[in-house]
Order: sequence, then C-alpha cells, then structure tokens
Amino acid sequence: MSEPIKLILRFILFVLVQALVLNNMPPIHRFIIPYVYFLYILWLPFSMKRNTVLFVSFFLGFTLDIFLKTPGLNAAACVLVGYFRGFLISLLVPRETKELNNGSPSIRSMGITSYAIYIIISALVHFIWLTILDWMNIDGLGYFTGKVLLSTLYSVVLIAIIELLFRPIRKREGY
Repeated sequence: MSEPIKLILRFILFVLVQALVLNNMPPIHRFIIPYVYFLYILWLPFSMKRNTVLFVSFFLGFTLDIFLKTPGLNAAACVLVGYFRGFLISLLVPRETKELNNGSPSIRSMGITSYAIYIIISALVHFIWLTILDWMNIDGLGYFTGKVLLSTLYSVVLIAIIELLFRPIRKREGY
C-alpha cells in the first residue's frame, strides 16, 4: 500500500476511534480523559516538512473539534504537538538514523528509551495545553495537575498497547 493511502486510512481510523469510541466511554474518573489521536502526528514520516506537519496537525485537530464540538481546543493542541515534534526528533534521534531510515518514529527506528521520552513529552505538551485552554472549567491547580498527569499516564498506556498491537518490536541489526 502506498504511503499517502496509508496516512489517509490511519487519519480516518484515529479520528473515528477517538470520536466514536474513546469519547463515548463512561468516565473512569473525573481526571482521566483518554486521548490517543495525537499519536497520528507523532507517527508522521521523518521526511515530512514542518509546514506540512503543522497543516496536517491543524486538520486533525479541527476534524476532531467538529466531531466533539470543542471550538479550536484540539486544533490548538495538535498544532503545538506538531510544532514540538521536530524539536523532539532532532534531540532524540541521531541525524544519521533519520537520513538512513526514511520511515517514521517508532520503537524500532528510535530505540525504546528515546521513543518513550518522545511519547511522554508529546503527551504532556498536548494535555497541558489542552487543559490550559479549557482552564475556565477548572476548579484549581490541584484539578489542573491531576487532570494533566492522570490523562497523560492513561493515554501513554493506551499508546503503548497500540504500539504493541500494530507496530511490533523487531530487534535492530547490530544490537
């Protein structure tokens, strides 16, 4: 399957799972809101230019905002994640790896430690910004901190499960 078709199908799948499944789950706790849709941004190819990543990020967030009736919240959070994505990749992935591997960020291409840091920082950025934008509904700093940390933890666990199911770990050559 060609890369553009795979990206389009993955986009549709992430939007549908987030909007129709995760957002309709009964609440686990008032702090925990499962979001995994931003993983789509994190899985975009290394070779994609920053402007394209930002446009795709905005489109993903805007699409979810339409489904969830949240005017601009998800679009803003997605654009911020898309913006920081390039910086995180440049910090966590050796330059020669990006040039040799025309793929996308994964455990296989980045290594488990770098990939875990990449996912956790991205999830924190996403939830901090999303919660700040929704600040008017927050009762205080404890609520803000609890919501960010527990939603991040829950989403990172879901992302790890998705990784194990759809992107199996293969040993890298030479290790």
